[in-house]
Amino acid sequence: MIKGTLLSNSDQKTTGEKIIEQKEPLVDKMVKEFEENSRKLEKMRSLLYTAGDVEVGSTSYEVIYETRTYKLAHYYPLVSKLAKTPVLLVYALINKSYILDLQPDKSWIRNLLRQGFDVYLIDWKTPTNIDKFTSFDDFINCYMDDCVETVRKKNYVDKITLHGYCMGATMSVIYTSLYQEKIRNLATIAPVIDATKDTTVLGNFCKHINIDKIFDSVGNLPPEQLYACYAALKPFKQGVNKYFNLAENIDNDQFVQNFLRIEKWLYDTPPIAGETIRQWIKDIYQNNRLIRNEMKIGNDIIDLSKIKIPLLNIVAEEDHLVSSECSVPLNDAVSSTDKRLMRFHTGHVGLIASTYSQNNVLPKVGQWLRSRSQ
Repeated sequence: MIKGTLLSNSDQKTTGEKIIEQKEPLVDKMVKEFEENSRKLEKMRSLLYTAGDVEVGSTSYEVIYETRTYKLAHYYPLVSKLAKTPVLLVYALINKSYILDLQPDKSWIRNLLRQGFDVYLIDWKTPTNIDKFTSFDDFINCYMDDCVETVRKKNYVDKITLHGYCMGATMSVIYTSLYQEKIRNLATIAPVIDATKDTTVLGNFCKHINIDKIFDSVGNLPPEQLYACYAALKPFKQGVNKYFNLAENIDNDQFVQNFLRIEKWLYDTPPIAGETIRQWIKDIYQNNRLIRNEMKIGNDIIDLSKIKIPLLNIVAEEDHLVSSECSVPLNDAVSSTDKRLMRFHTGHVGLIASTYSQNNVLPKVGQWLRSRSQ
């Protein structure tokens, strides 16, 4: 009698047969992953194709003054009791102002309204070829001053809060140095002040570009120049990684809508008036005249030490468009005794259009403004 154990059918299978059985599920898995990735890529392609149609700027407002160059918007209050001092937001000449009102839960403007501020915005229009010779003198001494006067008269006040973002923050600083009697508070977000300390790709681009040649050949700075610069800011993160993240979250509607709004803003870049951008690049970035109190606007030399009113300077420590080190020197340059520097661990856009901004930045900004706006 031969002793032994009966083998099951599976035990009796050859090694080759077992390998085939193990490979079949792996092949099926690979096919399913390929099909899923293909679906995600196709959906992503379709969404990016229609990114320009995504809705932005949902907070209601009225246009109280309009010229060929700008619109002055007044946002309808969201609370009954308003701070006495109105807030005039000055946006940059780069990209579009709806980044300040990107969507209801990530809106700088809506948050200020909810905190009881009376909010106005200078919304710059796209320059045309006839704006080639529009200068900083025009923007500061004409357009901005007209808007400040309009807000003062509409609210029956002598002074307002001037609140600028990025390039608009620098313009607000320049304006305040000239018209301080009309400004109660100056609040800046990521201003370009000391260009020698701006180590960003955009800063280096501005320091080395031949802006005279561009001005002489095409007049206004074309959007393509800014597109190329944006693409070089963070090549992997901006050009590759963000699309991997979009593909991974393609079925998350909230993520997708947030992504598309930022993407729309990033590439919604108008040209910039030739003479204005030439002075911006040459005086501020290439010759660093602003922080040296050597920059000339019209007939006036800009002296930052003349500023004595309350100053709030807000910077992002991870800013890849304006180095925080470039903005911080403003606090030392002014003569204000009431001045505050707020640093936040976020980026240029995250500082104003994110959940982090709503929960961490705006409550502190609102508190500072409120105590100086009654």
